[in-house]
Amino acid sequence: MLEPLLPVSNHRCGRWRDHRQVINGIIHRLGTGVQWRELPERFGPWKAVHKRHLLWSADGTWERLLRHVQSAADTEGGIDWNINVDSTVTRAHQHAAGAPQTPPPVTLSPSKGAAEGQRRPSASMMLHGLPEGGAPGEALGRSRGGLTTKIHIAAEGHCRPLSLLITPGQRADCTPFESVMDKIHVPRAGRGRPRRIPDSVSADKAYSNRKIRAYLRKRGLRHAIPEKQDHKAARLRRGSRGGRPPGFDKARYKDRNTVERAIGKLKQFRAAATRYAKRGYVYLGTVTAAALLIWLRS
Repeated sequence: MLEPLLPVSNHRCGRWRDHRQVINGIIHRLGTGVQWRELPERFGPWKAVHKRHLLWSADGTWERLLRHVQSAADTEGGIDWNINVDSTVTRAHQHAAGAPQTPPPVTLSPSKGAAEGQRRPSASMMLHGLPEGGAPGEALGRSRGGLTTKIHIAAEGHCRPLSLLITPGQRADCTPFESVMDKIHVPRAGRGRPRRIPDSVSADKAYSNRKIRAYLRKRGLRHAIPEKQDHKAARLRRGSRGGRPPGFDKARYKDRNTVERAIGKLKQFRAAATRYAKRGYVYLGTVTAAALLIWLRS
């Protein structure tokens, strides 16, 4: 399924080592969290496996593969578009600290095997974190528990991630909600624009605010988000000026457990459950590769 999308040659070193051997090494490291230097010899030189993962995390290869698998599932009607949004905090290992404060942009030239018209973005473009408490752009924050990173996830009804985003660990759940929703991008097999709009959205009380509800109403999305108690009390104190209570579908909200189960599947991969990478784009590539495996194994 993935072979047609993989580049066939490296712009510097000519033809690459066998993709299957290298990807098996990446999968082994995802599941075990082992140091790259400790990879078994059957996967070839560890530097080749490590470098391939870094490169594919920077140029968006993992994300393109994930979208391809999602597109194939959507073509067969295998995606439940009643999605649920949540986040989870992952502890950062001490090896994740120490990234330079001002990382230089690394621009990667397009490879011969890349699809026509697609250029590899710079590594700095792939950094989805914001500078709070850690190196700028590395999605590494400091809180009471130490260095942490937060994974924001939108999962479809079969407990599989549709979109992923990382931020510093102390970032509020609701802040990147719109970015997580905007990252939903499932290409269609034939003609037509990629699907971005789900059938409905569910989230917990952390996402209960006016901005998010206005965003969902603007896009015409049905949603099930419970109202916070303090918001309800403030609305009641204002009487008729407080407006009507937001609609809430209890039956729909019961399905929110699918995102919790998706997070549980994601954290079965030790390299995703604990952050070892210094660079934010490398850790995001690790999480995306784990999400890809969840789709392939389903």
